[in-house]
Amino acid sequence: MSFPDDPRIDQAKQLSVREVLERLNVFDLKENRRRDEMFGPCIACGDAGHNPKSGPPDRFNINLVSGAFFCRKCGLVGGDVIHLVQQKEGISFKDALSWLCGDQVDIDQAERQRLRDEAERKARAQAKRQNTYRQRKINAARYMWQDAGSHDRAMVGRYFEARGLPSDVSALPVRFLPDHPYEIWRKEGVKGDQKWVRHVPHSGPCMICPIVDWSTNSVMAVHQTWIDPQPPHDKAVIIFEGEQVNSKLVLGSMKGNFIPLITPQGADTMICAEGVETLLSAWLARPDRYRSAAAWAGVSLGNMAGKMERSSKRGVPSGIPKLDIDEPAWVPPPWVKRLIFVQDGDSDPEATRALLMSGLRRARHVYPKIEISIVSAPPGLDMNDVLRAKKKKNRTDTDD
Repeated sequence: MSFPDDPRIDQAKQLSVREVLERLNVFDLKENRRRDEMFGPCIACGDAGHNPKSGPPDRFNINLVSGAFFCRKCGLVGGDVIHLVQQKEGISFKDALSWLCGDQVDIDQAERQRLRDEAERKARAQAKRQNTYRQRKINAARYMWQDAGSHDRAMVGRYFEARGLPSDVSALPVRFLPDHPYEIWRKEGVKGDQKWVRHVPHSGPCMICPIVDWSTNSVMAVHQTWIDPQPPHDKAVIIFEGEQVNSKLVLGSMKGNFIPLITPQGADTMICAEGVETLLSAWLARPDRYRSAAAWAGVSLGNMAGKMERSSKRGVPSGIPKLDIDEPAWVPPPWVKRLIFVQDGDSDPEATRALLMSGLRRARHVYPKIEISIVSAPPGLDMNDVLRAKKKKNRTDTDD
């Protein structure tokens, strides 16, 4: 239901998103470096099921100009602060307007038009800033990818071996930086006089993978995995302010792009998983009928899913892709006739499956004849856990 003659709609959209969040008592979101978005636990599903080893929760994002928000786990979505109040308070659209602006008061047409013009001006300015920042990060990612190409990759092979994977990386599009800084940017200072401060809690060997737009074969971002310089060269343990942070970071524009790890000539099947190690583990375990399958990594569940329609079940994503939006969302190349998503068993099974189904359904919307399916790891494990456990058992059996 809409209220096209209610002037409070334009008034509400002029309100500061930060102030609305404060009024809603939402204080656990963090601002990104561009100062145009905030992220953190969801206002609906919180951080339930979040693995602290992957860093702070970032499933929920809200744009500080438009108020548009989205949760990658439960699928909560809205386009402005009015919908934000509706979702947080569980009230109607009309009641949300009253919550934000008070009871309805008539304003003249000129003032209403002024409010609309001001909102459009802000949106255009914000879009320009975002595009400039996005291109700067893409350029930085491409420079990093180019720089990483001049170094020996033997350490990457040792890292794969530590994860139970083959150490020969000669055929994989992975590169290496021997002493790469792990950067954390934080806004510090008193309110009204804050600056972004760079922290480097770790610097060391790092695997670099390209995140590619397959339609142009262009590197749009890079995926960085820091490696422990000490044997057996597993993932680096990085501590910042007394807490372990994720040893993996993305630089650039990831949305709608994947890591094309293995793409055999003539392949018509693609296996996709969230992370590189999980993907390679699943690819190694593929049945004979998929010997020539491609293997591409989606980097994150949210990227594999894309935006979804609002769910009727609170805390669980709808699994239905949002198709009527002008925003990047990944679909496979047209040569893919069979698309298989790998589901880890170490996250909430219902929510994870719904996210994967969103991505698969989007692919089927674009290619109606494509075959889609999900392969699941055992509960509590991902595919790399399964591979490492199997190798450990084989070694034990051999020793006996």
